[in-house]
Amino acid sequence: MKKLDKERVVLAVAAPVLALAAAFVVTALVLLATGKEPFNAFGIMFDYGVKADSQVYILNKATTYYLAGLAVAIGFRMNLFNIGVDGQYRLAAFFAAVVGGALKLPGLVQIPLILLVGMLVGAMWASIAGLLKVYRGVSEVISTIMLNSLSGIVISYLLVDGRLADLDKQTNIVATDPLPSSSHFFTIPAGGDLDPIWGFIVVAVLAGVGFWFLLGRTRFGFDLRAVGRSESAAQASGVNVKRMVLTSMVLSGAMAGLVGMPTLLNDTHQFTSDFPAGIGFTGIAIALLGRNNPVGIGLAAVLWGFLERGANRLEFEGYDKEIVGVMQGVIVLCVVIAYELVRRYGLGRQQQRVGAELAAQARADKPQGTDKTETEVPA
Repeated sequence: MKKLDKERVVLAVAAPVLALAAAFVVTALVLLATGKEPFNAFGIMFDYGVKADSQVYILNKATTYYLAGLAVAIGFRMNLFNIGVDGQYRLAAFFAAVVGGALKLPGLVQIPLILLVGMLVGAMWASIAGLLKVYRGVSEVISTIMLNSLSGIVISYLLVDGRLADLDKQTNIVATDPLPSSSHFFTIPAGGDLDPIWGFIVVAVLAGVGFWFLLGRTRFGFDLRAVGRSESAAQASGVNVKRMVLTSMVLSGAMAGLVGMPTLLNDTHQFTSDFPAGIGFTGIAIALLGRNNPVGIGLAAVLWGFLERGANRLEFEGYDKEIVGVMQGVIVLCVVIAYELVRRYGLGRQQQRVGAELAAQARADKPQGTDKTETEVPA
């Protein structure tokens, strides 16, 4: 049993390790092809990434990326591809900023209210794709991509001076009303003159614990994973597949509604036209790299933040900033290939063990003396 557990751990770690190793090799070849020295570039990224201010930056970035990875992973665990996390979190952050800027309540009331608005908007927007899939058979990939564009149109229509936003004539920036200071989320001092760590990292950790408990320690999580493995088998066992599909999309959207909250409550304190975009698509890569596991997703989020921080430094050292984008893309590609190779290897090993156990059982059940050749009976 111990040997089996060790082998499972090795197989679980092998895929991301192989993917990262292959990604660094491919990136090194790309750098060599452009006449750059790869090991110097990697050294610059590492030296800059371990600095104190870089660590604060990475943790703050990873907080947002982690929530995006969890939102995507909820769908992945049920074999659903929620490509619409980007639109869901932006729309959720927008309406949360509007509600938060319009109210002047104590922080103990206003902050939970802002979070609730964000989660409700994200859940409602994702439920559209869920309803289309359940009742019309529309692929969630197509519907969520279209909803991304639609959410951008809604925000562009409402984020106009005189509607739900105001124009700052000095900066020429259109933004929602600023959140009152009572709704600013707490920060964790990093010491010295460093920027503080966003306190929303605590919420992200709690979200990860909730993800692990809900999907790994409850009947609902078991049913969700069963539907992801085989809808027909789950339905035969009494699981309402349509309800599970809709519920998982709602939960994924609710988690997506939290993705923009670290930026809103800890940084900008209002929604502007340049509010960060594209984080939902980053969450897809992070969920893949982290194997839909809350711990793995956390490590992948930190790695993504580290790579982005390193990209900023490489640009000042004469390297193309896009080389980090190449590395990130190669990592995603290598992850898919490495997971498939490891999966096939694991299936082969499992088949070998089952065959060996069956052969051993057959030898044990064979009657004594049957291995000997029968003696010839004299005429």
